[in-house]
Amino acid sequence: MLVDDVKRLIRTIPDYPKPGIMFRDVTTLMRDAAGFKAAVSALAAPFAGQRIDAVAGIEARGFIFGGPVAEQLGCGFVPIRKKGKLPWTTIGQQYTLEYGVDTIEVHLDAVRTGERVLIIDDLIATGGTAEAAVKLITRIGGIIAGASFVVDLPELGGMKLLKSLGVDARALVAYDGH
Repeated sequence: MLVDDVKRLIRTIPDYPKPGIMFRDVTTLMRDAAGFKAAVSALAAPFAGQRIDAVAGIEARGFIFGGPVAEQLGCGFVPIRKKGKLPWTTIGQQYTLEYGVDTIEVHLDAVRTGERVLIIDDLIATGGTAEAAVKLITRIGGIIAGASFVVDLPELGGMKLLKSLGVDARALVAYDGH
């Protein structure tokens, strides 16, 4: 299955969650066994053969893609969750939303100093959450090996933001507009 096939499996929902937004729904991709497998393999492929000690998935769809990517790369999985969802000692990082601020957290011992971590999520838009994930992993001693996303919305600048931070950031597909 090719990346174009993966793109065809992503449903677009107009005017969700508000008028003017074209929501890129990856649940239809996840539902298709061959498409899901192809997407997971494509997310992992650029980093195969590199030393990756852990995959960090951003809540919630980053968990769905990140677990199988970690399995393919032969490493562990680290969940990055919304504030208050992890049961042990955490470290948090705030990021800006369209209207306000939110926080994501990771367990303080999720990554050992010097471990190379690949960040996975389903979509990158402005890059605020991904940037916060980069900062979190770095603050607990990890080295960012890269970031891989299913969907990029280039007009919103998230990939450029990550690349400006020196992150090897990649996406399987890109959509004009948002």
